[in-house]
Amino acid sequence: MNVAGRILLALVIALTSLNAMSLKHDDQSAGDEEIRIGNFMPYTGPLAGFAAIGKAEAAYFDMINERGGINGRKVRFISYDDNSDPTVALDLTRGLVERENVLLMFGSFGTPENLAVRGFLNERKIPQLFVASGDEELNNPKAFPWTMGWQPSFRAEGRIYANYIQAFYPQRKIVVLWQNDQFGRDLFKGIQQGLGDLTRMIIVDVAFDIGDEFVDGHVSILKRSDAEIFVFAGVPTTASRVIQLAADFHWHPVFLLNDANASIGTALSPAGVENSAGVIAAAFLKDPSDPVWKDDPAMKDWLSFMDKYYPKGDKASSAALYGYAAAETLVQVLKQCGDDVSRENVMRQAAALTDYQSSVLLPGIKINTGPGDYRPIKQMRLIQFDGRTWQPIGDVIESAFSDAPGK
Repeated sequence: MNVAGRILLALVIALTSLNAMSLKHDDQSAGDEEIRIGNFMPYTGPLAGFAAIGKAEAAYFDMINERGGINGRKVRFISYDDNSDPTVALDLTRGLVERENVLLMFGSFGTPENLAVRGFLNERKIPQLFVASGDEELNNPKAFPWTMGWQPSFRAEGRIYANYIQAFYPQRKIVVLWQNDQFGRDLFKGIQQGLGDLTRMIIVDVAFDIGDEFVDGHVSILKRSDAEIFVFAGVPTTASRVIQLAADFHWHPVFLLNDANASIGTALSPAGVENSAGVIAAAFLKDPSDPVWKDDPAMKDWLSFMDKYYPKGDKASSAALYGYAAAETLVQVLKQCGDDVSRENVMRQAAALTDYQSSVLLPGIKINTGPGDYRPIKQMRLIQFDGRTWQPIGDVIESAFSDAPGK
């Protein structure tokens, strides 16, 4: 065979193989004997503290498989490390779809990373479910009908803090220390929007990078402002440091922390419970390290789950509990699918959750979705740490402020 003939034959084989791969990809929507689920997570890098989300999700699916799977199908959870890099996240997602032939992407962490893969997944009509981000851009069913968030939006959370300040401290000076990324900017913007005319009471705001070596300098600057309200938006390790620094500086403002820091075990105890007494947060999940839940059946199940399926994990980790709750929600969707695990039906069922309550959501908080409502959790509640446990402040708050003017 001459060179031209060999090239032609190679092209025919390649095209035939590509066609076979495409057919296999299309057939996966009908579901085989297993449900393949893709995910990326920062197992390394600056946000590796949130890797417990993915590890808990993997452990949860192990538990489900041991109990017989979902409607007779076992789950294969394929999770890769993206190192918090949107380019890597996109490459991994392409591989998960085109080579691993996943039915859907679930619970992947990070705003820039999920935005980077959203277009690809929507073009391919691959469900991108319950992303681990509170960015409102990830809840836009008209433009991106295959992408759905899970948690309350960062901006709505910021508005909750603003509403609290308006109600109880309307003319007090405010300072904000916020993480210099999409999450921090969104939460800070929510505070500004919620305060409206009272935004003028924010006299200083400081952005910081993860791993910033000058956090003590930032806190010192904020203290010198004589502000009475201090809002912090960042990761638990930084929150602990900031709480301790404020105590060291003998500064005792009204201290508001973002939801990720509503953890006695991972944020408050490392700072010293005596230093943390009085801090306020908005939350939607139970705190596994809060003694108030020691007799709660759902939290007893959580501890048993950790012992058996994730023994190396931290039982006090709010990130691990988040992964557990998100996986629990996905399993509910897949159960609702029955024998039809097509991608279309997965999205249909994800948009048909009615008063569903994950076992570890705070009492009164329920998940509701619809064809035009891709924000599953729209409720939070304010809580205050009394030095031992979280005490609720008022009732459950409807956090669906996302449609407020100035979005």
